[in-house]
Amino acid sequence: MALGNENISCKKSIETLEGHLKKLKEYTKKLHICGTRNSYSKTDHDATFMRMKEDAMGNGQLKAGYNLQHGVDSEYISWLTLGPQPADTTTLIPFLKSMERNLGFSYSKVVTDSGYESEENYGYLDGSGILPYIKPANYEISKTRKYKKDIGRVENMEYDEATDTYTCHNGKKLHKESIKKEKTRTGYERETTVYTCQECGGCPYKKECIKGNHCKTPLEDRNKNLYVSKKLLEYREADLERIESEEGIKLRMNRSIQVEGSFGELKQNSGFRRFLCRGSQNVKAEAILLAFAHNINKLHHKIQGDRTGNHLFPLKKSA
Repeated sequence: MALGNENISCKKSIETLEGHLKKLKEYTKKLHICGTRNSYSKTDHDATFMRMKEDAMGNGQLKAGYNLQHGVDSEYISWLTLGPQPADTTTLIPFLKSMERNLGFSYSKVVTDSGYESEENYGYLDGSGILPYIKPANYEISKTRKYKKDIGRVENMEYDEATDTYTCHNGKKLHKESIKKEKTRTGYERETTVYTCQECGGCPYKKECIKGNHCKTPLEDRNKNLYVSKKLLEYREADLERIESEEGIKLRMNRSIQVEGSFGELKQNSGFRRFLCRGSQNVKAEAILLAFAHNINKLHHKIQGDRTGNHLFPLKKSA
C-alpha cells in the first residue's frame, strides 16, 4: 500500500507541475503580446484599453481602442499616425519623425494642446529648429484664484537666481538640497532639482504650504520640499510668451477649429463612431481612407466658398 500511495503522490505532483508550466507559457505569451503596454484586447491584440471621451455609464469605463493623431494644415489632414499609447505626450515625437521621413519636409511651427507638453517634447522641437506653440498643462488652472493663492506652489514663490534659492510665504529660504536624475519610459533623461527649507518649525503657514495628508511622517516633523525641473520651466516660460502673442492666439484658435474639427466632422457629420476593422494595419488603412474623404469634402467646400487660398481663420475683432 505504501508503494501505491507514493505513485499516486508522484503522479499528482507531475500533474500539478504540468498545470503550472501550462500557466507559465500562457502568461509568457500574454506578456509578449502586451509588450510595453499595460493592457491589450483579447479580440484585437493591437488595441489598448483606454478611457474614451464618450462614457455612457459615467464610471470611467475602459474600452479597447487606438490613439489616432491628425496633423492638419489649411484644414486638410496632411499626416496621421495610429498608436497604442493611451496618453498624447509620447506621440508627438514619433508623429513628427514619421511625417518628416515620409513627406520629406518639416514644419517650422507646431501647435498643440496641453496634452503634449513635456520637457522631452520641448527639447526635441528646440533641437529640430521648430517653434512650439504648446498650451502649458497648468495654463487654465493657473488663472484661478485658488491657484494664485496656493503658497506651496513653486510659481508663487520668489526665486533668486544669484543664490539659487526660493523664498516662501513666511520669508524663509529654500536651498538646493540635491539633483535627482531619472529616465522616462521613452529613455529620456531629465534632472529635477530638490529645494528644502530647514526652518519650517513653528511656521504658521505650514498646513497651507506642505501638502500630502497621507504622509506617514507627522506634519510637525516635516520640512518643505520643492521639486523643480529647471529646463521645463525655461521652455514653458518661452512658450508662454509665444502662445499669448497675437500670432499665438490666432494659431491656437485655428488649432481648435481645424484639428478638433477634423475629428468632429468624421464623428458627427459623417457618423463614424468606431473602426470596423481589427489590427493596427487595417485600422490605419481605414483611418487613411477617412482622411482622403475628409480632404476631398473639404476641398469641395472651399471651392464652393471661394476659400481655396485661405489657410487660417482670422481673429474676430471685438467691438
